[in-house]
Amino acid sequence: MIVTALDHFNIITPDLNGTAAFYADILGLERRDGPPPFGADQVQWMYDGANRAIVHINSLDCPRAYDRDVAPGPMGAVHHIALRCEGFAAMKDKLESRGIDHHLNEIPSVGLKQIFLHDPNDIVLELNFWEA
Repeated sequence: MIVTALDHFNIITPDLNGTAAFYADILGLERRDGPPPFGADQVQWMYDGANRAIVHINSLDCPRAYDRDVAPGPMGAVHHIALRCEGFAAMKDKLESRGIDHHLNEIPSVGLKQIFLHDPNDIVLELNFWEA
């Protein structure tokens, strides 16, 4: 077996609409209802430009196949979630215009610019912009 890509990450939140709105507005992901039997008030899936549902957002009361306690805040052993992105300058401008706190990092030796920010659930996002 080999891993070929990150399929998705799942967020369980008391603020389904606010979290989905953040990923739509800030990251430009397309918001859609999750698959049946879940209702729109329980599950929202966020799609990237290649039509992949890369973020699954669930309400606290949404049934789960694998259940465990969850709480907003620090992510335990998971430090951050990294997303491959395009449009560094536009994203930087968007975050600044909305007053969203973020941290910039650059690794010129490999042609990488990064933006770190927190979502509404205090999940750390690493946005990676690879230069050609």
